[in-house]
Amino acid sequence: MIEYRNDTNLTAAALSQIFQASGIKRPFQDLERLQKMIDNADIIISAWDGERIVGVARAVTDYAYCCYLSDLAIDHDYQRLGIGKNLVEQLRETLGAEVSLVLLSAPTAVEYYPKIGFSHSDKCYVIAREK
Repeated sequence: MIEYRNDTNLTAAALSQIFQASGIKRPFQDLERLQKMIDNADIIISAWDGERIVGVARAVTDYAYCCYLSDLAIDHDYQRLGIGKNLVEQLRETLGAEVSLVLLSAPTAVEYYPKIGFSHSDKCYVIAREK
């Protein structure tokens, strides 16, 4: 049974583990940077199978108007079990009906997001990170 936790007590090592296991392109080897990502997130919801982290949703929000879902990562062994959808649903419950949820999709996940309630928009603009 998967347990969902809504807290920011996630360690950089656990975040690294789920990033590696999911295949998401993140600096999983840079624990200092991962700790900054944890420290500066507003919401982190994680999914656990016993002591094993199997999913994470990490978001930045103003709690009033918009929320950026910066990471949605599910362990390859646990994909297609509804964990990603459940993480997004829990995030939306935490945010409430007034807050929109936005994200930038990895090319490999473009087909996934409409299946869990996101609509596509062509109005996104990005200044890419330099490192």
